[in-house]
Amino acid sequence: MKARLDPQLNRAPEQINHIHIMGVCGTGMAAMAGMLKERGYQVTGSDQNVYPPMSDFLADAGIEVMEGYKGENLEPCPDLVIVGNVIQAVFPESFRLAELEIPYLSMPQALGYFFLSGKKSIVVAGTHGKTTTASMLATALYQAGRDSGFLIGGIVEAFAANCRLGDGAFFVVEGDEYDTAFFNKVSKFLHYQPHFAIITSIEFDHADIFDDLEQIKDSFRSFIRLIPAEGALLACTDDPVVAELAAQCQAPVISYGCGDDCDWQLRDLTVSGLSSSFSAYTAGILFGEFILPMPGMHNCLNALAVIGLMDHIGVPLDGIQKGLASFEGVKRRQQIRGKVNGITVLDDFAHHPTAVRETSRALRLGWPDQRLILVFEPRTNSSRRNIFQEQYAAAFGDADMVIVREIVPLTNVPVEEQFSSARLADDLMKQGIEANSFADTEQIIDFLVETALPGDVIAVFSNGGFDNIHQRLLDRLKEVAV
Repeated sequence: MKARLDPQLNRAPEQINHIHIMGVCGTGMAAMAGMLKERGYQVTGSDQNVYPPMSDFLADAGIEVMEGYKGENLEPCPDLVIVGNVIQAVFPESFRLAELEIPYLSMPQALGYFFLSGKKSIVVAGTHGKTTTASMLATALYQAGRDSGFLIGGIVEAFAANCRLGDGAFFVVEGDEYDTAFFNKVSKFLHYQPHFAIITSIEFDHADIFDDLEQIKDSFRSFIRLIPAEGALLACTDDPVVAELAAQCQAPVISYGCGDDCDWQLRDLTVSGLSSSFSAYTAGILFGEFILPMPGMHNCLNALAVIGLMDHIGVPLDGIQKGLASFEGVKRRQQIRGKVNGITVLDDFAHHPTAVRETSRALRLGWPDQRLILVFEPRTNSSRRNIFQEQYAAAFGDADMVIVREIVPLTNVPVEEQFSSARLADDLMKQGIEANSFADTEQIIDFLVETALPGDVIAVFSNGGFDNIHQRLLDRLKEVAV
């Protein structure tokens, strides 16, 4: 049995004081909560996955978070409920929402209603790099005196937040292709009213809601059609799928990448540690030289998209250079969590095979002479299926050692269709890369404490909390260093 929400209640009421958010600890949902709180609304929320950094952010904002999706979370009755895409129709809180006949919106609908009206929305979309690119753009616009608002799926270090209201003409949104809500099964970015858009890449992902790449392409086609003629699309045409779909855009298309036919070209890349420098060319002419406090080609291509867009809206070269050079990064994106006895521990969100490969390559460029140990937790619905089994085996080529946590099995997927961490470790060993799989986080920490040497760089890849492995590992390393 599933909750049936009245479609006529899928709206914002005239009078709103108390807003309750179901699934409030999702990065986008927490950002929404923070902005609504700043607007003066009473905000509460519920979630069953409460962990940093979102839990810390919500606590600092004074937003009460109720554990679990219980019906009593809606008492006293709020004026409006915002329903996250993690919410299922079978949850007790969903049934209670239907019974109480409370007006409700999805997060994308709420974003449009409360924050995008009257703004020029800049939507950053793509399989990879959305959070980093949107964060660079928001930071650089602010540094250039363009006080844009933003809602991004990660904590932007310059603001210590993943949201900002802003007073300027623009609003930067991270545009996710994942579905909107259980009552609205279309991609979230279709609600974001793009005036300008960036598309970084398009690959198959989200195997729990998309059957194949063609379905994902259909969503991006619909998104591209939303860009008005007076807007523009920044498209990384090094990606053949992006190039194919960008050709169907009715708005001006500004291409970027390394290819000779790109409107904006990246050249002269140099990487040292967590910093890169590169040159940006347009129409074959040097536009400027840039410093970015992030390593790797993929991050510099993200920066190139920002350069192209900022130039298009009239920001001068020195303002763009200053904005990118001042970028302080995003939590969980190649973030150094600590250094003990010469051992550096980093955190990164990478989970798709392409993201793992590109992040690993960037880290190798940054630390060419140090042992690189990669710790991977397959946690997403896609990474716990065997659809990417072979691709993962080809994604860790820049590592000296790989450690893989065994998956928490998906209950709705047959065993033979689930990802095998042990097989990945075996496949890597056959390539000459030392690799191990472990059943739990504690075993991984024990192994690393025994194995790590001064000078090692340990990078942890996961899209979740990973049992706070970073801090626990640093604490253990401190103990043995005494």
